[in-house]
Amino acid sequence: MMNSSPLNSPAQTRKTEELLLSSIEVDRRISIPQLKTSHSDLRFNRLQPPADQELIQEDRVEFGHFVAREALLDEEYWTVAWLRAESHWEGQENQRYVDNYKRKFAEQEFNALKRLCKKQHNQKCACIVTVKKEERNEKRTILKSVVGTLDLSIRYLLPEETFPGERVKAPIFCSIDRASRSRYGYIANLCVAKSARRQGIAKNMLHFAINLAKSNEAELVFVHVYRNNRPAQELYRKMGFQVVERATGHLSKEQTYLLCFKY
Repeated sequence: MMNSSPLNSPAQTRKTEELLLSSIEVDRRISIPQLKTSHSDLRFNRLQPPADQELIQEDRVEFGHFVAREALLDEEYWTVAWLRAESHWEGQENQRYVDNYKRKFAEQEFNALKRLCKKQHNQKCACIVTVKKEERNEKRTILKSVVGTLDLSIRYLLPEETFPGERVKAPIFCSIDRASRSRYGYIANLCVAKSARRQGIAKNMLHFAINLAKSNEAELVFVHVYRNNRPAQELYRKMGFQVVERATGHLSKEQTYLLCFKY
């Protein structure tokens, strides 16, 4: 996904957005390695929090055997990072040094997630996860509970912009007043574990993200999707997203569409 600031780079973000709902998946039978860095405080045998007691009902979406909510613990961030690393190298398991690449990728993603998901003034970046519900008489570690993830960031359109990245002529001298600018949500890095496909996880995480953006006073929600990813496009269409036609020409080299959801 990434360089030294994986979630900050627009070019790298667009490369990783979606990670192809249908063709990029993760087999959870593959073990998740422990992080061999300075983050030695991670407890890889930590159990999933019982019934997510610290969350109020509005902070979660329950469906089937799963719950969609914001990530809470560092161990969840690490599991998300490894899920994305496996997704990025899906189908390339025979490539030389691939395990080393995945580990470095996951460590960078973990550090970026922790940094960006700290709440800042007038900004928000949330890592949304889907976890398996706690079953009676069955205890799961966090590493075996997370089966899906996406990022939601709350941003502001620049003056005169109608969509992110629009080429507009801004006044040379102007004051930037965030109160008068449109706030929007931006979705990225959606991926689902292979063992959990076709159970409504992507749809419910998107539903959760859209409601979370609205609660943060966003007026619109945007996402980039690859032009050859028809299953993802169909999912977004069913969720109410539409192609931003004015952005299509700008994104021809990157082979992506910009989609928009309006409340």
